[in-house]
Amino acid sequence: MTVIGIDLGTSNSCVAVYRKDQVEIIPNDQGERVTPSWVSFTDDGRLIGNVAKQEVSTNFDRTLFQIKRLIGRTYDDPMVQADMKLWGFSLINDDNKPKISIEYQGRPKIFDPEEISAMILESLKTAAEERLDVTITDAVITVPAYFNNTQRNATIDAGRIAGLNVLRVINEPTAAAIAYGLEKKTNEEQNVLIFDLGGGTFDVTIVKIKNKIFDVRATGGDTHLGGDDFDNRMVNHFISEFNRKNDCDMSQNKRGIYRLRIACENAKKRLSTATNTTVQVDGLHNGIDFKSSITRAKFEVLNREYFENTIKTVKDALSSAAMDKSEIDKVVLVGGSTRIPKVRNLLQDFFGEKKINKTINPDEAVANGAAALASNMSNSGLSGIKDLKISDVVPLSLGWKDGGGDMITVVKRNTKIPTKKWNRNQTSKDYQTESTFCIYEGERAAAKDNHFLGMFCVKGIPAALRGVEKFKTCFIVDENGILTVTSRNVSTGKENQITIDNSGKLSEREIKRMIEDAKRFKQDDIEWKERSEQVHKLENSVYAVKHAVTGEMSHNCSDTDKKQIIENCEEIINWLRDNRNPQILDSKKKMADLEKICRPIFENIRDGSEILRIFQK
Repeated sequence: MTVIGIDLGTSNSCVAVYRKDQVEIIPNDQGERVTPSWVSFTDDGRLIGNVAKQEVSTNFDRTLFQIKRLIGRTYDDPMVQADMKLWGFSLINDDNKPKISIEYQGRPKIFDPEEISAMILESLKTAAEERLDVTITDAVITVPAYFNNTQRNATIDAGRIAGLNVLRVINEPTAAAIAYGLEKKTNEEQNVLIFDLGGGTFDVTIVKIKNKIFDVRATGGDTHLGGDDFDNRMVNHFISEFNRKNDCDMSQNKRGIYRLRIACENAKKRLSTATNTTVQVDGLHNGIDFKSSITRAKFEVLNREYFENTIKTVKDALSSAAMDKSEIDKVVLVGGSTRIPKVRNLLQDFFGEKKINKTINPDEAVANGAAALASNMSNSGLSGIKDLKISDVVPLSLGWKDGGGDMITVVKRNTKIPTKKWNRNQTSKDYQTESTFCIYEGERAAAKDNHFLGMFCVKGIPAALRGVEKFKTCFIVDENGILTVTSRNVSTGKENQITIDNSGKLSEREIKRMIEDAKRFKQDDIEWKERSEQVHKLENSVYAVKHAVTGEMSHNCSDTDKKQIIENCEEIINWLRDNRNPQILDSKKKMADLEKICRPIFENIRDGSEILRIFQK
């Protein structure tokens, strides 16, 4: 059984497999080791990865990105409301769940965030199948350490829609720690801090590594902090500058904002090696060109708050682990945003330059670790990593709301998982015959200030005075970080439970429908590719014939034959221009018409048989 490891990122994704005693990063169909997490819907089909990203300037309202920032969130989430102002695609509110509304093949289409994530997962799965020449059904998928239950369940649903059995979701920094530990190949015990700053999320995890045992001591982070936020600060800065210089308001020009965003992203990358750069967009708004410069110092000022928050999170993680920074042996940098000089300087100032490890590829480390764990969970029994052991932790405290609205914590944050914790409680009112349990996660004293996970009710309780009827409540967190809560009435034995997921979690019926949609999309993609290949074959044949009769064979053809062939070639070229990616049968008919004209002519001239071979391919 081949099991792949997938890093499903906000900005970029990566897939890997462990074979021949090493991890192999699998390139996509364009030969790239990292795939941008972008999906674009054109008039004819669907594009994924870099080709989708290239559509942004002309197809901005149907080009989707940063979808991971929507997965498992509600429509009224302040972060969703802030992000959607900078996106070109439209969101709709479906029972407080954000859904993407676009036009596809001339018809309106509504997508759940899980469906779009599934499209990216499926493209990675397909790349792996083509590279390994096997059918892939199982995978390990990584998630930010600070992803809550809702987001983890949504990621598993996305995997199911993509046709994957998700054996495990593993925290991204834990996966990176595995990659680092396997690369070092040392039995010496080390305390390693994983600093994972990607495109959309930020995690800090402290791991004790010895042999192939990875013991997570503490984790912290922010599911809404990364390179995309740095880009947004630059975008807003330049929008203000453009509006001020031109006395206008381009804030509603989504196409212009998209183009400016790409320019800012490129500028951010250049500032990692240069101290200043230029941002230029022709015809940004109302036909007005925009050109401005930005220094590395200005970029750092714009994002000072974000950069300082990363070090604060490091300090909080150390405090949770009851450790001093001097006890950290190595700081491993993961995620493309760790290339930013200011980020590295802050870490070097805090830990010292010698502790900063730069040996592993920050873009591929998470997929590396996921692939290693995937191999460990497969039945292949590969000797290199069969002894791998991982002990992860709960990122946020878990508990329930009592009658006074307080958060009663049952599982404290950074508790090792899997875990089972019991709590005893009692009725809060006289003569109540049922009891409702509201489950939350977070660190605030008042339950309402934490994140609501779900609720369930135990009915049939004997009517009695307040506090007489007792309950035993059990919180179970599995190795994926998924929570199940059960409560039992002691006197009757009656109980109820809930596996905490999103209150808007996809139903089995919805997942089945999305799986069928995914199959149709895959078939559409196959047909698009076949049509495209037939078009390329026709186009190559047309130009080969045309160049032959106007070039090396022109002296062997009569003017009448030459004119007939050229006219037919021009007709097909014009037809191709007017019919983008036509049906296969139509392209084959044009090819047959061309051959019908060319064959009798080329059969009677010297070297003509060479040209006729194009019709046999």
